[in-house]
Amino acid sequence: MSNDSRIEIKKVRTKKERREFLEFPLRMYKNNPCFVPPLYADEKKIFDKNFVYNDTCVAEYFLAVRDGRTVGRISAIIQKASNLKTGEKRVRFTRFDSINDKAVAAALFGAVEDFARTNGMDTVCGPLGFSDLEREGLLIEGFDELSTFEEQYNAEYYKILLDSCGYKKEVDWIESKIYLPEDPESIAAMEKMSDFVMKRYGLRIGEAKNVKDFLNRYGDGFFELLDVAYDGLYGTVPFTDGMKKMMMDNFRLIIDLKHVVVILNEENKIVCLGICFPSLAKALQKSNGHLTPAALVRVLKAIKKPKIIDLGLIAVDPAYLNRGVNAIVASGLMKMLQNDGVEYAETNLNLEDNLAIQSQWKRFKNIQHKRRRSYIKTL
Repeated sequence: MSNDSRIEIKKVRTKKERREFLEFPLRMYKNNPCFVPPLYADEKKIFDKNFVYNDTCVAEYFLAVRDGRTVGRISAIIQKASNLKTGEKRVRFTRFDSINDKAVAAALFGAVEDFARTNGMDTVCGPLGFSDLEREGLLIEGFDELSTFEEQYNAEYYKILLDSCGYKKEVDWIESKIYLPEDPESIAAMEKMSDFVMKRYGLRIGEAKNVKDFLNRYGDGFFELLDVAYDGLYGTVPFTDGMKKMMMDNFRLIIDLKHVVVILNEENKIVCLGICFPSLAKALQKSNGHLTPAALVRVLKAIKKPKIIDLGLIAVDPAYLNRGVNAIVASGLMKMLQNDGVEYAETNLNLEDNLAIQSQWKRFKNIQHKRRRSYIKTL
């Protein structure tokens, strides 16, 4: 705990404190060109009594106040489904933001650690949200790069604050910019390989008339595939009905079928999928995450004619992993990058030891530009 007696840790309880918790990072990073805010309306939902994760999680929210001014915030989460899956007793920390002051960080993490002990937990890890659908990982490289809408930006000194509180690396993710190969023959070769794999295993591309038709046809199937394909990945939890509905609602707003690839086998089972999203980063920066009329116009423009596409969900049925199916995903992404106006794709988070996904990007011109870290501390 901090020795600075002026620092008061408050549990967020009132409407004013909830608003302060949400708006503190918006003030901190207001003039930072790399910071991309989350949708404010979505963030407010963490305080709703019917929040989608309330059935599997217990959460607490803290503010650090000194001399009447907010100087930091943090949230602690017991992800019961994750602990049941792994047999561990962990608390996740998330939404950590602080001024550059070790005493403030110590007070915030002290509150999280006290919460963990009180609830019979023995380990704190993060930044991890309620699930891997949320922002996760502490940025430790790439501070001069524009954040994606899906991931959180933080200042460089955060790493020093975590180190000072006794937290150590557990895993790293890396992020890359993906461009079309400079050699046109590489594109043709990948398309040829994709066609070969499709024919060899009796696969076909899933078609749909529109987004509504796509979700009706394939919604249940891609959640089943995601649960299987992501089961062994760090921090993942099974999809609940509430999580599925939330994702489907979001998909209806931002999916464009030209940024989606679904591969079916002869039994009409989804064995591979790739879902990308238009980058909303710049569209939401000016409004601080609020969907004002002007921001909505920018969002619709970004959806219709994106300059950057974010790789959202890529999954392959484990039974097909060693059959060259990744070539189909790569070929599909190449086609997306050939759409008018698209400059590059952002991979978002890939675990550094996930060699299968790392080798996937070798088919492209790629630049690793960011690294994020999840920390751990045993109590």
